[in-house]
Amino acid sequence: MTTPMRAVPAARPRTEALGARAWLTVVVVGLVGQLAWTVENMYLNVFVYDTISTDPTVLAVLVAASAIAATVATFLVGTWSDRVARRRPFIAAGYVLWGATTAAFGLVSPSAAAPVVTTVGAAVVTIVVLDCAMSVFGSGANDAAFNAWVTETTTPANRGRVDGVLAIMPLVAMLVVFGVLDPLTRAGRWELFFGLVGGATAAVGVLAAFLVREPVAVRPPADGYLAALVHGLRPATVRRHPRLYLLLAAWAVVGTSTQVFLPYLIIYIQRYLRIEAYALVLATVLVAASLVSVLGGRVIDRVGKQRMILPAAAVLAAGLLGMFVARGTVPVIVAGAVMMSGFLLAVAALAASVRDATPAGRVGMVQGLRMIAMVAIPMVAGPFLGAWVITGANETYVDLGVVKQVPTPWIFVAAAVVALLVVVPVAFLRRLAPQEARR
Repeated sequence: MTTPMRAVPAARPRTEALGARAWLTVVVVGLVGQLAWTVENMYLNVFVYDTISTDPTVLAVLVAASAIAATVATFLVGTWSDRVARRRPFIAAGYVLWGATTAAFGLVSPSAAAPVVTTVGAAVVTIVVLDCAMSVFGSGANDAAFNAWVTETTTPANRGRVDGVLAIMPLVAMLVVFGVLDPLTRAGRWELFFGLVGGATAAVGVLAAFLVREPVAVRPPADGYLAALVHGLRPATVRRHPRLYLLLAAWAVVGTSTQVFLPYLIIYIQRYLRIEAYALVLATVLVAASLVSVLGGRVIDRVGKQRMILPAAAVLAAGLLGMFVARGTVPVIVAGAVMMSGFLLAVAALAASVRDATPAGRVGMVQGLRMIAMVAIPMVAGPFLGAWVITGANETYVDLGVVKQVPTPWIFVAAAVVALLVVVPVAFLRRLAPQEARR
């Protein structure tokens, strides 16, 4: 059953300059969303490690389950927002619910301070379920609706710059968390930590209802909701848009590489390298990489988005190998800056290229495909590969008489090997260019 075509207002012309309101939306909505993702992707792992279980497989299951939930939600909400040709309601309501579920994390711990659950097993199950719920709301609001809004608000001429800025948002969010909120985690005040981030996220949801302007009018797809939902998964669609799917494959490779080590990064620096000032180390790395990404956005627009994928991936691999041998604060900062700079440049080039290859009228649906490449595949395969490496290395330390496993440098070697596999989809992209020129 198809829904009737609704009247669509005349489209506003788009120019290369976004305008102050659009940039403010990109920065505020993008940054606060990444604050919530930072908590979920990194600090939730630390919270579970410190208060519930040190088993790396538990962390891998947590990451994988949330990734699957996030991907399904992005498909559903992205296609839904295509059907109604609106993004703002999904952003606003989603951020409010996202904030509420983020704040609830602080209530889950088998301790006297948070007595909602009383056993380790119950805490693991509860945190996985809550993480999945949080991922549903967050992905629907951010990955589906907000990213569709960005695609429809930008043009091929300015997407390198916009995605260069968006690429640094996770790092800026980490800086905010490390600089302002990390002392709360060190003091074990997890309820307040999660509550502050959740409150900020919900507040931006309210603000988004007034700040976000609907993008240029988009005509809803003619097929029904279920047909539109699976449109991007059909072989015929893949054959019709090979460049889009090759770019998504390249993104999946880069994303998987980073997820081999990222869920364990803070634990590695703190427990294996025994660098107590890990917040300072990460902050320095993130500032340096953010500057490279912002400056690199203009280079991406000028040189060419797809031309930048392989050089950026090579920088990422070099930084990963540097992390393998780095010991001490300064070497880790240098290697980490190279690693994260390569990652951000690769993500910016890939994200802008995917936006360019997105079919008109299917922008929300493509966000679900992005989630498969950016989240589902990387966050299912990567953490389990990292857990396998950690378990195989069998490095441990003793904390208050308890033997605990600790991540080892070999996770960076494994990540570098995965990163180099990006040459495969890029090679097919280069072979595709002459074929497209002949059409």
